[in-house]
Amino acid sequence: MSDVAFLGLGVMGFPMAGHLVKAGHDTVVFNRTSARAARWVETFGGSSAPTPREAARDRALVFACVGNDDDLRSVCLGEDGAFAGMRAGAVFVDHTTASATVARELAAIAKAHGLGFVDAPVSGGQAGAENGKLTVMCGGEPDAFALAEPAIAAYARACRLMGPVGAGQLTKMVNQICIAGLVQAVSEGIRFAEAAGLDPTMVVDVISKGAAQSWQMDNRHATMIARQFDFGFAVDWMRKDLAICLDEARRNGAPLPVTALVDQFYSDIQAHGGGRLDTSSLISRLDV
Repeated sequence: MSDVAFLGLGVMGFPMAGHLVKAGHDTVVFNRTSARAARWVETFGGSSAPTPREAARDRALVFACVGNDDDLRSVCLGEDGAFAGMRAGAVFVDHTTASATVARELAAIAKAHGLGFVDAPVSGGQAGAENGKLTVMCGGEPDAFALAEPAIAAYARACRLMGPVGAGQLTKMVNQICIAGLVQAVSEGIRFAEAAGLDPTMVVDVISKGAAQSWQMDNRHATMIARQFDFGFAVDWMRKDLAICLDEARRNGAPLPVTALVDQFYSDIQAHGGGRLDTSSLISRLDV
């Protein structure tokens, strides 16, 4: 068991930190909204701290799951940042979906402080976080990963070191690129079935037993058919992630024509007030 800290108690971080307590880790949390940190303590036990530095003080492992690159820098750096409170040899594990650039930037600063750094974005959504069944894609030094992996197991069904710092974020980009195309394809398939006079539920039941099967089809077809989107992974978050993918593609030269197109489709959803809807709301664009 380890003394750990967890920074960021959003829809993912709140249950993830809870799983650390359930696994027996002595856990201190920080959240920008102190009321949410207080609710976490009431729910799971553990304790909270007023700053990232205080939460990270003398902890063997410090986890973070925040919004974007700038949020990550704010909890790591500065007088009240986590790096200022961590002891030499401790490891910072970042579960934020962020850029590979910021991962490398912060890893270099961490190394100068005698700290380890692992970029470890996750896949599985809110349900995966709540059920402790996330997939975790990691980048970093093997020694740092080895220290972090046993604690990550509290909320992961799969955790793999993909390469040096930044490799975790790059792998998550591949994940989001694939999801974008899959959700659009499922949307078009369901809408075609409806237009053709078929029962879309029966259609999906049949084709999901064959080569068309995917997680998105299995877990989202029913709510897509019912046009229910008030849950899940928000369009706003997906556009943030796709912007990271497209920016990296411009850097490495990988062509992403479908991803760029679907990103614009999500922009349409946002323009009609759907930024907080689940990503499966793509099908609503086809209802014209």
